[in-house]
Amino acid sequence: MSDYQSNWAGSLQYHARHVIRPRTLEELQEAVASADRVKALGSRHSFSDIADTDGVQISLDRMDHVLSLSDAAAGPSVTIEGGLAYGPLCDYLNAHGWALPNMASLPQISVAGACATATHGSGVRNGSLATPVSAITVVTADGSLREIQRGDADFDGAVVGLGALGVVARLTLDLTPAFEMRQDVYEGLPLAAAQDRVDDIMGAAYSVSLFTDWRGPRFTQVWLKSRVGDDRPAIDLAGAAPAVKNLSPLVHSPENCTQQLGVIGPWHERLPHFRMGATPSSGCELQSEYFVARDDAPAALGGVASLADRIAPLLQVCEVRAIAGDQHWMSMAYGRDSAAIHFTWIRDADAVGALLPAIEERLAPFAARPHWGKLFDVDPQALAARYPRHGDFRALTDRWDPGRKFGNAFLDRYVMF
Repeated sequence: MSDYQSNWAGSLQYHARHVIRPRTLEELQEAVASADRVKALGSRHSFSDIADTDGVQISLDRMDHVLSLSDAAAGPSVTIEGGLAYGPLCDYLNAHGWALPNMASLPQISVAGACATATHGSGVRNGSLATPVSAITVVTADGSLREIQRGDADFDGAVVGLGALGVVARLTLDLTPAFEMRQDVYEGLPLAAAQDRVDDIMGAAYSVSLFTDWRGPRFTQVWLKSRVGDDRPAIDLAGAAPAVKNLSPLVHSPENCTQQLGVIGPWHERLPHFRMGATPSSGCELQSEYFVARDDAPAALGGVASLADRIAPLLQVCEVRAIAGDQHWMSMAYGRDSAAIHFTWIRDADAVGALLPAIEERLAPFAARPHWGKLFDVDPQALAARYPRHGDFRALTDRWDPGRKFGNAFLDRYVMF
């Protein structure tokens, strides 16, 4: 089976007639213009059918170059092609003295795909990976280019575009000077302590992740990623003990994980959980994730904990992270500072599918928004009501793609119904 016939984990088979891999912008424009149905295919790290189509999939993995690096008066920025992944981009930026403000757990994912789905890392002051985007160039249905930048009327609707508006060929991202970090891991944080002091704990470092297997009322691991030179606030972790060796949040060997134990290193080798050259996560999994307002995190965690006996047998690991609110219409963190509860499941689609409605029922009082690229079972009408700009996004899709060239079953269910 070709890599392009399924998602990264092999849990979802695509229905595309064929895959086109253009090398140039002109080839991309021609491919889009000549197809009747098109979906962009990023790094295939989605577990939902958001990138599926019965038409043509376009992979930009050959359009993976840095186009320019600017230190203009308006602020430093980098412009890249849509197929570039975070790993090589961050290597390039660090070598030139620059950094992105945050990264996801996996450096293997594509920048364009991550931004289009508001994928994220962690940190109470860190927005999703779409937050640094200041401009995008989109190939629209007739093959023409549409450039849009921060401040334009449609910008906040277009950046987290869910693949509905066209193929993102180029992005410009804001940068910050490169920095060094350390990563410290603690074991055994009681759930009650995390609920009582969620803001203090999630704000204890530049980026914080809490991991649990839900086999007991505690977080098995707390990962603190701190910038060197920043004040590190004293934090009471309720008896959680510093790890004495590198750990993995999964039951696998930590050799695939980034360096811990307080060893100082560059930002892009500490912000992700997994190293660029290693197998990301477990490689055999399903994933779901739900966003709630950060103020609701303690109660939401309590709701999930009430299902612990059903969750634990199907779970590889659960991670809780913080994301700063943003103004991107279809971002899961739109309009509210958020906490995300992420589940990495064993690959049992039937059992996981049967459990998701129960989890979503517990999280419904908090207007939980599922990650667009993960598995979920929320009613489309209920989901739309949780996005104040949902109607505006639908209207934007109507304007940009009236013929539904970039439509698919996923968008029909959750956007264009």
